[in-house]
Amino acid sequence: MSDKHYDALPKAHTTYANIIKSLLPIGDNSKAGKDTLPQATYHVDNLHIDQGNLNDYRKICGFADNGKIPITYFAVLSQVLQMNMMVKEAFPFAMLGLVHVNNSVTQYRPIGERETVDMSVSFDNLRDHAQGQQFDFVTTIKSQENILWEGTSTYLARGKKPDSNPVDKSKPRPVTVKPMVDEKGVNMVFEVPEDIGRRYAFVSGDFNLIHLHPLSARAFGFPKAIAHGMWSKAKCLGMMGVLPDACTIDVAFKLPIFLPSEVELIAEPVSKLEDADDKCVFGLYSAKNDKPHLIGAVRLVSEVDKSNSDET
Repeated sequence: MSDKHYDALPKAHTTYANIIKSLLPIGDNSKAGKDTLPQATYHVDNLHIDQGNLNDYRKICGFADNGKIPITYFAVLSQVLQMNMMVKEAFPFAMLGLVHVNNSVTQYRPIGERETVDMSVSFDNLRDHAQGQQFDFVTTIKSQENILWEGTSTYLARGKKPDSNPVDKSKPRPVTVKPMVDEKGVNMVFEVPEDIGRRYAFVSGDFNLIHLHPLSARAFGFPKAIAHGMWSKAKCLGMMGVLPDACTIDVAFKLPIFLPSEVELIAEPVSKLEDADDKCVFGLYSAKNDKPHLIGAVRLVSEVDKSNSDET
């Protein structure tokens, strides 16, 4: 098992050559289709938050400057460790072509921007999918062995469909219909600018070429550059206002947002949440044709789960 510890988040340029090599469509993906993930966990001990980067993240995503770390911020920071793990370990898939399909984050209490925490990232849960294989990156944030925050990012590696899970083409694909919200909810149309991918890349460190420019995106099969999925999730949450202190926010990424675009956020009021059985549904849709870019839900963390996180 590979267990690496860092004193600080590694810089992207330390693995830049390998990252670019992984992104380029050269050779064949002979590693794809393996049935195991590396037994690896990467740690950052005593992680100090870069206040300048945090402030830039708040501004580009629309979070309030309230002394607390936005609930999606650690998911962004962990991507640097994820990239290092994919290029340094015996990772079975090519980085090019991985599709971020789901993201879940759970915060057990608000985390102050000046707090020092420990971060760890692991591979987990390789499984078959109708379009190839899926796996998770699991991120954990601790303070003195208490879990403060957990996140799971699920990726799809497209490939040969497994024989054990045939696709029934006779069944219609589910259609997501825009929900109706009352005056207490959020219903807002806004523009996503052409340069949001480049601007967010400098904040997040995710310089995947599909986000940066139409020409580089076309080289990878996209007609235009597309927005980062984690930016779109964070932007929705920033526009939804004050979130519960302890909650889980799940998102499924649907259709890409081609840049520039006009989109519509529809969200039920977070104030409706009273216990862990309730959920606040939200979605980001194309203002042009109502097709979904992402679908998500906010749920309260139960008292039992909060207690368990303190005892870990």
